[in-house]
Amino acid sequence: MSAAPELTFVFPCLNEEKTLGFCIDRVKASLDPSGVAYEIVVADNGSTDRSREIAEAAGCRVVPVAARGYGAALKGGIEGAQGRYAMFADSDSTYMYEHAAPLYAAALEHDAGMAIASRMIGEIEPGAMPSLHRHLGTPVLTWLINVLFHGRLTDCNSGFRCVKKEEYLKWGIRSDGMEFASELLIKALKAGTRTVEIPSGLRCGPPDRVAHLRTWRDGMRHLLFILSEKPALFEWLGLLVLLPATLLQILAVLTGPVAIGPFHIFDLHSQALLLLAGIVGAQTYIFGCSLHLRAGDHPLPLTRKLIHLDEGTLFFMLIGVLAACGLTMLGLLAVWAGRGFAGLQQTNSLMVVVHLLGVLAMSGVGLLSIHTLKKARGGV
Repeated sequence: MSAAPELTFVFPCLNEEKTLGFCIDRVKASLDPSGVAYEIVVADNGSTDRSREIAEAAGCRVVPVAARGYGAALKGGIEGAQGRYAMFADSDSTYMYEHAAPLYAAALEHDAGMAIASRMIGEIEPGAMPSLHRHLGTPVLTWLINVLFHGRLTDCNSGFRCVKKEEYLKWGIRSDGMEFASELLIKALKAGTRTVEIPSGLRCGPPDRVAHLRTWRDGMRHLLFILSEKPALFEWLGLLVLLPATLLQILAVLTGPVAIGPFHIFDLHSQALLLLAGIVGAQTYIFGCSLHLRAGDHPLPLTRKLIHLDEGTLFFMLIGVLAACGLTMLGLLAVWAGRGFAGLQQTNSLMVVVHLLGVLAMSGVGLLSIHTLKKARGGV
């Protein structure tokens, strides 16, 4: 190893005494013949076993990381890396650590900001990856990232990667949990970073090891982060549902029930479904607006105006919607009283009023929450 390493290999570690030594030896066996100047850093996340002693005895530098979580440990290790490149892999003995040198060589050859050791195009030992992860979780999340962020990846969840530290620091990675893996990819793709993959694989871990990964919780965290980085998806989807549903609701009250061959449309059932579509569309669009507070992308002109709406305008908008709701209820009560509190036949016209007022009310409350969050974050 050199005093001025070109590469830093980071192991996130939380009580890995059974496997850490094996992982360190495999990495050394791969990198020593390559001639690259490297160091090994163990980012210790509060181990209470002998992990630290094992790391130090093997000549590794231990970096304590107080914040808990897989992502927090890796962020601490990478930020403390002295090398121009930082490589990392789990310290549970499941990765093909002998591919450390080929992975680094691929990053250099392609001048890549990130190189990934893909398990999905490599050799996965029987039982090393649960079927749910192999055939559903990882392929679906990888496909979603590729579609939304124009990637050409095969394994979004690989924990064996090499990044150019200078570029990594520009991405502003924030995740402390398992979703760190998705954030790293998405931020790299959004920044236009060159990303390459090499075939690798996965081994079975020790039979008595308790995995840190929790399938449904961590899978949902990955999914939520992926979607949070694409607010435009919810903007467009919300408007594409909301606007046609509202226009068709108005058309339904103007035309009344219409028969087209054997089909009867624009009756009560159609109007109820259009009301449901309007509610879902409005909620989806407002959700997209709120995501722009975090993602920092370029919103639609309409979204930009709503996010930066003058507070006085927002106040009168909310008062107007509440007043319209109150007047609607009073008007309906007056009609009911005029008929001696007998049965009413106002469903057709009432449905469109409820649709419009419901969409406006939900949008108003959604904008109220967005502007409240802006103030809480110090926005103006």
